[in-house]
Amino acid sequence: MSENRRMRGPGMRGMRGVEKAKDFKGAVKKLVNYLKRYKYRFLLMLIFAVGSTVFNIVGPKILGNATTELFSGLMEKIQGTGGIDFGKIGSILLWALSLYLVSALFSFVQGFVMTGISNDVTYSMRKEISQKINKLPMKYFESRTNGEILSRVTNDIDTLQVSLNQSITQLITSITMLIGVFVMMLSINVWMTLIAVLILPISGFIIGKVMKRSQKYFQAQQKYLGEVNGQIEETYGGHNVVRVFNQEEAVLEEFERDNRKLYESAWKSQFFSGMMMPIMQFVGNLGYVMVALLGGVFAIKGVIQVGEIQSFFQYIRNFTQPIQQIAQVSNMLQSSAAAAERVFEFLEEEEEDQTVEQPADIAQLSGNVEFEHVKFGYNPENIIVKDFSARVKDGQKVAIVGPTGAGKTTMVKLLMRFYDVNGGAIKVDGHDVRDFNRSQLREMFGMVLQDTWLFSGTIMENIRYGRLDATDEEVKAAAKAAHIHNYIMTQPDGYQTMLDEETSNISQGQKQLLTIARAILADNKILILDEATSSVDTRTEMQIQKAMNNLMKGRTSFVIAHRLSTIKDADLILVMKDGDIIEQGSHEELLAAKGFYSQLYNSQFEKAEAV
Repeated sequence: MSENRRMRGPGMRGMRGVEKAKDFKGAVKKLVNYLKRYKYRFLLMLIFAVGSTVFNIVGPKILGNATTELFSGLMEKIQGTGGIDFGKIGSILLWALSLYLVSALFSFVQGFVMTGISNDVTYSMRKEISQKINKLPMKYFESRTNGEILSRVTNDIDTLQVSLNQSITQLITSITMLIGVFVMMLSINVWMTLIAVLILPISGFIIGKVMKRSQKYFQAQQKYLGEVNGQIEETYGGHNVVRVFNQEEAVLEEFERDNRKLYESAWKSQFFSGMMMPIMQFVGNLGYVMVALLGGVFAIKGVIQVGEIQSFFQYIRNFTQPIQQIAQVSNMLQSSAAAAERVFEFLEEEEEDQTVEQPADIAQLSGNVEFEHVKFGYNPENIIVKDFSARVKDGQKVAIVGPTGAGKTTMVKLLMRFYDVNGGAIKVDGHDVRDFNRSQLREMFGMVLQDTWLFSGTIMENIRYGRLDATDEEVKAAAKAAHIHNYIMTQPDGYQTMLDEETSNISQGQKQLLTIARAILADNKILILDEATSSVDTRTEMQIQKAMNNLMKGRTSFVIAHRLSTIKDADLILVMKDGDIIEQGSHEELLAAKGFYSQLYNSQFEKAEAV
């Protein structure tokens, strides 16, 4: 069981550490440049965020005035020199309430604006990624997993959206709050402010020590959680194999060992993590006690008012809170930078040329294809197709055969210009494929591959995907030609039958027939077929073969053949080995030559006889 496999367990999501960007400054710079298009909305958000925080900061001092007025009135009443002025206290409280209401309104506006910005940013990025996907060369997709590419569109964009919406606003309000509260504390008393500020380095020192001690246990917890999740995933996925080979005890022993390590690391990490809050509270309470003592002394001496002590206590709480929030925001900014870096890395990938000047017109083309001394290698230094030449006439059925790795699929990719040749040329009706716009060139081709692709929707919609403007009657005619109409009519809703997301409600053979119907409807001039009969029974194979024969009528067809018995009637058979055509001709001619094709065919025939 590999380490990488285990670390992909689903339970890792909640425990995963903060991913950091390779180039934090560079990623942030690119993100800032991208966000410049929203600069006026950012300015509006900034004004309302600062305004909301400022109004919130002033509130405690006004409430302190109310407390001072209440205390003074109470003392005057006790001394018999006056009483409590509830009217003045009420005015002060109404003024404070008004400030808090304005603060809430400003906060709502800035939240509304920032939400709009973050949604617009992610919408634009998803749109740009979607457009970029269609411009990237095939080698990009073949050198990366689907999950890695999808992660850019989903996880990274979602991370950006959440962090932009929260971190930028939080950072602005926290910094404003920190500065504003510090100024208000200084305006009340410098010495009390000094004591309050001294608490911070003490708290930071203690937290730093605890975090340094706990970090290794968090890393171990993350590692062993991945081990346990990976083992469970693999064991349940292959539980039949585990039982067949009587490995239950070995699996349980391995699980117990990893689970014990997970328990120990998780216990220690949670213990140290749980220590931080009590320590913070203890140090914070020490600060409160010191401020209370000093404030009491100053109040007795008449240096400050009682209400100012109450205000100061509120400011102390508001002073430590933004510091914690800034620490949290720094983590979010690291995640944002990492996500932005991956997104921009994708958007900056080298694109393939989509158009050419004065492109050849496909309207008058028929389907003659010529390979002229084609040379190609996925790595230019390692040429795998050394000298490929062949001439295919319009309407011919051409089979490409050969052992695995011979270059059959490579030739198809070159024909559709998923890759460009390193030497020689591929021509369609005398025009080099590089003289066409890529999208127009591919309009000439229809494909039926081994891996069928159907989407969640009705059968009618799936077939019509071949030509979106086709009528219902044209769709049904294509289905009949593909020998799938009768099956469709046995379904409760006929052509309106819904296929689920994984199309598990139909067999592999029926999926293949639906894709053939789609290709028939598309009515392309050149067909590429990768036989997909290896996973179906003989009767279904015959149906698919009939449907494919209907599909190929009157069209130039390239068939990548796996079962040589299915291509006996091909007009031309190209036999490939090690990237080159070593034989070509009809089935009878190649058998008579007693060469490599004859060996391949006879070996399959002998296997069939043995079965």
